[in-house]
Amino acid sequence: MKKVLFCALTALALQACNLKQTHQQKLPILGNRNPVTKTVNGKTVTDTAYQTIPAFRYVNQYGDSITNKSLDGDIYVADFFFTSCPSICPTMHRNMLKVYNTFKDDGDFKIISYSIDPKHDSVAVLKKYADGLGITGKTWWLLQGKKDATYQLAQSYLARAGEDKNAAGGYVHDGYFVLIDKQKHIRGAYDGTVAEQVDHLIADIKLLKQEPEQTIAQ
Repeated sequence: MKKVLFCALTALALQACNLKQTHQQKLPILGNRNPVTKTVNGKTVTDTAYQTIPAFRYVNQYGDSITNKSLDGDIYVADFFFTSCPSICPTMHRNMLKVYNTFKDDGDFKIISYSIDPKHDSVAVLKKYADGLGITGKTWWLLQGKKDATYQLAQSYLARAGEDKNAAGGYVHDGYFVLIDKQKHIRGAYDGTVAEQVDHLIADIKLLKQEPEQTIAQ
């Protein structure tokens, strides 16, 4: 009996340790946050409203209309690029292929790459670029839309994107891969040109998928 009790207590202790470890490893929520006061059961409660990704509308490499609603129920990674980029984009997307190949069979995961040169990056150009990378299916969308809206949207991702005649290719943008959860919160930013950072991203996606809020069907 004592042996059984000892085993049971040991199992409970290990479970508590695992739960504590999981809690400690929970990814942070990045971006602005504001206090929100509301009434719950007759009591005034102050909660925190975190920055989220706003509404948007684009067209992907298949000519499909893609909005923020298209990502409901998905964890996703976003970046900004242009197909004629002579500097960091090729390295970024070679590294992003590792993320794509790791999660391409997961039904609740997406990669979103926003073109910052929509005049050149037509649907046909994006499709050719996707084919060159070996992208198929609906896991990785290359998006084209109004450039000013894209530059403004980049700020919501805590990223920089825009025209710059002094930059290589005429555009400047950050090389971050930005991790977004199912609630549209920013959960991490990783240098897409650094392989070790991309490995860190993959590990964090797996960790994020285990959070209770992310396992609930949307």
